[in-house]
Amino acid sequence: MTLIVRRRAFASVAAAALVAGAAAGFGLTEPAMPAYAQALPKTPIEAPEHPPGSFANVVDKVKPGVVAVKVKLDSGLDDDDDGPGNPNLQQVPPQLREFFKRFGQGGGQGGPGGRGMLPRGGAGSGFIISADGYVVTNNHVVDKAKTVQVTLDDGRTLDAKVIGKDPKTDIALLKINESGSYPYVQFGKGAPRVGDWVVAIGNPFGLGGTVTAGIVSARGRDIGAGPYDDFLQIDAPINKGNSGGPTFNVNGEVVGVNTAIASPSGGSVGLAFAIPAETVQTVVDQLRTDGKVVRGYLGVQVQPVTKDIAEGLGLDKAKGALVDHAESGTPAAKAGLKPGDVIESVNGAPVNDARDLSRRIAGLKPGTEVKLAYLRGGKSDVATVELGTLPGDGEVTSRGDYAPGGQTRLGLSLAPAGEIGLGDEGVAVMDVDPDGPAAAKGIAQGDVILDVAGTSVSKPSDVQAQIRAAEANGRKAVLMRVKSAKGRTRFVAVALGNKAD
Repeated sequence: MTLIVRRRAFASVAAAALVAGAAAGFGLTEPAMPAYAQALPKTPIEAPEHPPGSFANVVDKVKPGVVAVKVKLDSGLDDDDDGPGNPNLQQVPPQLREFFKRFGQGGGQGGPGGRGMLPRGGAGSGFIISADGYVVTNNHVVDKAKTVQVTLDDGRTLDAKVIGKDPKTDIALLKINESGSYPYVQFGKGAPRVGDWVVAIGNPFGLGGTVTAGIVSARGRDIGAGPYDDFLQIDAPINKGNSGGPTFNVNGEVVGVNTAIASPSGGSVGLAFAIPAETVQTVVDQLRTDGKVVRGYLGVQVQPVTKDIAEGLGLDKAKGALVDHAESGTPAAKAGLKPGDVIESVNGAPVNDARDLSRRIAGLKPGTEVKLAYLRGGKSDVATVELGTLPGDGEVTSRGDYAPGGQTRLGLSLAPAGEIGLGDEGVAVMDVDPDGPAAAKGIAQGDVILDVAGTSVSKPSDVQAQIRAAEANGRKAVLMRVKSAKGRTRFVAVALGNKAD
C-alpha cells in the first residue's frame, strides 16, 4: 500500500505543468517551480510495516519470568501502594521527590489539588534475570524493607533477600532464597527507537500478571529524579504496582524498567518513564558482584553550553559541557582542566551537554583512563585522565545579605569580595536590579563574580573593563564565571546592550 501525501499540492503542480505547456506554444516563458513543490517527494512515500496483529507469542514467552514483589517495612506495616492510601512524599525516595513535587503531589491519590506524581512503590513488580533466581526491581520498592517476597507466575510465593541497591538510578537486585531453576528473561542488545512497540508486564493494583502495550514516546527524558536521568518515555499503561516491572520489545527482550508516571489522578494517562536496559545492566552487574555501585569521578562542576554561552565563548554551536570549576587534587585538576574549558568528547564519543558528560563518566569504573577532547580559548586539545571514585555529596554553607551600592550597566551593585569577607578572589554582588540583564540570568545578591570573558576580576572596574572589551570585539554577550552564595560555580552569559558603562 502506498501513502499519498499532500494530494492538493501535487494537483497544483500538475496543473501548473499543463499551463506551462500551453504557454510554451505561444512563446511564453515557463514559470519557475515553487520552492515548496521542489521539496516534495519525487515518488510516493511507502507506508511502514504494520504492527503485529497480536502480542500473545511475546507474552507467552516472557510472562513466566515476571514476578510480583511484596515488602514489609521495619515498622511492621506493609508498604502497599495498591491499598486505599498511597504513600506521602516522605515515603518517596529523595531522588524522585522533587519530580513528584513539580506536579503538586501532596500525598494520597493525586493530592488535594487532584494533580500529582505517584511513585510506583510498595507492592511492586520485578523480573528474573538468571536461572538461579536473581530478580531486578526498583530501589524504592524495597527500600527500608524488613522482609521481601516474590510471587511467581505459577502462583508460588517465595522469600527473597536484597543483594544490593542503587538509589541514584532507582535499581535494586534481589535473590530468591529457595534454590531451583527459574524461568528468566534477557536484556535487549540495542536501544529501542522512538515509535517502537513495547509490552509492559507487572502487578498493577495488586492484580499480578497484567499485560499492557504501547510505543516508545521519547528517549533521553530528564525528569529531575537523579543525576543520571536518561529515561524512556512510554505510553503503555503503567499503574500503581508496576514499579520495577519490565518493558519488553517485540522480540521479548527487556528494554526498560518502569519507575514513575505523570498523572493528575493516580492512574495511567500515557506518560510513563522507564530506566533504559543499558543503564540497568551496568548497575546490576556491579550489585551482583560487589553489592554496591561505584562510579568514575572526574572532579569538575559543569554546565550546558547554551546559545548565549556559545556566543560569549565565540563558539559556532551550543554543544558540550562547560567546566565551571575543577576541584583541587581531583583527576580533572591533575590533568590540567580549567574553568572555561568546553569538553567535547569522551574517548571519541561526542558529549551533548553537562548531563551527558556526567552519565558517561559515571558509567565508567574508577581507575579507567579516558581521553577528553576539549576547547580552550578556541583551540582544541586532549587531556588523558585516570578517573577516581565518586565521593559522597558535600555540604555547603550559605552567606548573609549585603548592603546595596551603585549599579553597573548590567544591573549589578559590586564590591571587592575581600573587603566584605567573601573570600580572597572575585567581585561580590551587593545588589541586583530585578529588571536588569544580570537578574534575567539568575545572578543574585551574595554571588561572587570570579572572572569576566576569561579574565580574573578583583574590583568593579575590572568587570566594567572586560565588558567594554567584549563589546569592542563584537560580542553580543559577555561570559562571567560566578560563584553562588551556596558555593557552586557556574558560567553565565549576560547579553550586552547599547548603553555605555
